[in-house]
Amino acid sequence: MFAWMAWTLPVAVFFTCIVLMLAGMTVWEIKSPTVVRKGFLPIATTRGDRLFIGLLAAAYVNLAFVALSERMIDWFGLESEPSIWIGFVLSMLLLALIMRKG
Repeated sequence: MFAWMAWTLPVAVFFTCIVLMLAGMTVWEIKSPTVVRKGFLPIATTRGDRLFIGLLAAAYVNLAFVALSERMIDWFGLESEPSIWIGFVLSMLLLALIMRKG
């Protein structure tokens, strides 16, 4: 069923984090209903809205990092492609920023 997917450790960790976030947000919403607020995003959002926007942004950061990692060898004079963990950490930091300040 999942043979089409390249299940490397970073991919498995990324999807595990998404599942844990969705489960955590569900429990958090049941325990403490959300309040609409306005942060740096141009719209008023709930926690669920910020999670969705943050997950989309994290996915785009990961895709951009994968797309540009081969070119980074030439740009920065690297010996090999940078680790995919760098893209993962950057995307999770962006997600955390959106969740906290968005």
